[in-house]
Amino acid sequence: MAVTPDLFVQGLEMFLVLALAPLLTGFVRVVKARLLRRRGPPLLQPYRDLARLMGKQVVLAENASWLFRVTPYVVFATTWVAAALIPTFATGLIFSWSADLIAIIALIASARFFQALAGLDIGTSFGGIGSSREMMIASLAEPAMIMIVFTLALIAGSTQLSTVSQIMASGVGLRVSLGLALVALILVAIAENARIPVDNPATHLELTMVHEAMVLEYSGRHLALIEFAAMVKLLLYISLIACVFVPWGIVKPGAEPLAYLVGLALYPVKLAAGGFLLALFETSMAKMRVFRVPEFLGIALMLGLLGTLLLFVSRGGL
Repeated sequence: MAVTPDLFVQGLEMFLVLALAPLLTGFVRVVKARLLRRRGPPLLQPYRDLARLMGKQVVLAENASWLFRVTPYVVFATTWVAAALIPTFATGLIFSWSADLIAIIALIASARFFQALAGLDIGTSFGGIGSSREMMIASLAEPAMIMIVFTLALIAGSTQLSTVSQIMASGVGLRVSLGLALVALILVAIAENARIPVDNPATHLELTMVHEAMVLEYSGRHLALIEFAAMVKLLLYISLIACVFVPWGIVKPGAEPLAYLVGLALYPVKLAAGGFLLALFETSMAKMRVFRVPEFLGIALMLGLLGTLLLFVSRGGL
């Protein structure tokens, strides 16, 4: 592709991430409400919530430092960059060289680090509880993600997402190691996005909340950026699962314009399928105790480790 069309497609991917993230969150809420036989909020309610928060004045605590003020922008920017690097409907774009799985994990970890520090900055008990629980989750989620990356890298020979997606789309067959990596990635995605059974994003109970406890002191545009970043993060993980394990329809470099239109049309379908499965899973599960979360993520870590060991032992790849 020429540089100009390549930049256009890359910019379109970055725009889609922002445009579809609130819609995905609204779709999950609508599906959950329908499954529970409730009316639920409108599909476009997340857009209205973000617009309402952006129009409100920011209220800061007297002892809030510069870190507390900067964190919403850092969290939103790093999450957006990480989500924009994932090939949504096209690979081999101008920024594909930086779309590395390890780099994406580092960006997500950076956002978590700043958010945990901001939760501790004000000195409230809720913020401290949320930050400590977030670090407990991260201590198991990040090693599990590394094991998943190792599994994919051993199969694809690279950690670059464009390469991984193209190799997976070319056909690698059914492998036990890939199945283990997929289940592990789903478990990590549930925990990282504070979804049931790890956390309930719809409640503010101090005994159970993790993510909400760290952002209770935010308001106005700061809270809007934090909430927007959470929506983008949910889209990020669903896009990552679709890119690696459901790569059909993702366009390769040098394809015809019609192929890009097909890939662009299939991407929202994949997001809708992922959102429906998430809503179905959440309505069929109960919130677990906080002290059982390490066991939940320990399963993801063991599955990722088993997937890597299977590839090492089998040589041919099971």
